[in-house]
Amino acid sequence: MDKNKVLETLKKARDSAKKRNFSQSFDLIINLQQLDLKKPEQKVDLFINLPKGRGKKIKVCGLFASELIKEGQANCDKVISQEEFKALSKNKREVKNLIKEFDFFLGQATIMPLIAKNFGRALGTKGKMPNPKAGMIVPPKAQLKPLMEKLQNMVRIITKGELVIKCQIGTESMSDEDLADNVVHLFTTLTNSLPQHEHNIKNSFLKTTMGKPILLGGKL
Repeated sequence: MDKNKVLETLKKARDSAKKRNFSQSFDLIINLQQLDLKKPEQKVDLFINLPKGRGKKIKVCGLFASELIKEGQANCDKVISQEEFKALSKNKREVKNLIKEFDFFLGQATIMPLIAKNFGRALGTKGKMPNPKAGMIVPPKAQLKPLMEKLQNMVRIITKGELVIKCQIGTESMSDEDLADNVVHLFTTLTNSLPQHEHNIKNSFLKTTMGKPILLGGKL
């Protein structure tokens, strides 16, 4: 992915977007091709650290037993204790609100079966179950500060039954240079993970939250 092309497309996306009373996100949309998502090895599920960050604070919720409560309260945005799991899991509206509010969920390794039992279906369908690929399943005596710092720059790209990936790569408040660095890094990481590399990418677009998609690469 050519950085100059990304910068050109970002400018078009900014120019075409109406001004809003909030800082919109910039989204990267990638349409894939020649992949069979029924084959596990051809599914996309990557956690990627954006070199220039996400441009906003990422909120993290910890699902912990007693050993990690104090550490979690010092570092996470919210902590839910093991004793609260059963009652909370029955409140579907509250669980739905938690999924909407928090970007990532951490789970204590020793109680993961209990987390899966109470929240597996709700978190799993939204791709938010604590995931070992990103270090989100932590031991009882974990030091959470380094992980929290890492998660601030992390995004997950995943195919959910369709050959399309949509990912936030920053916000309007970030410079085009920083946004372009994020796009190039994400695009390169994804391309290198695909079986046929760039041949598995049909086209790509950039857009603001409320703006129209602007073609970045490939053909319509």
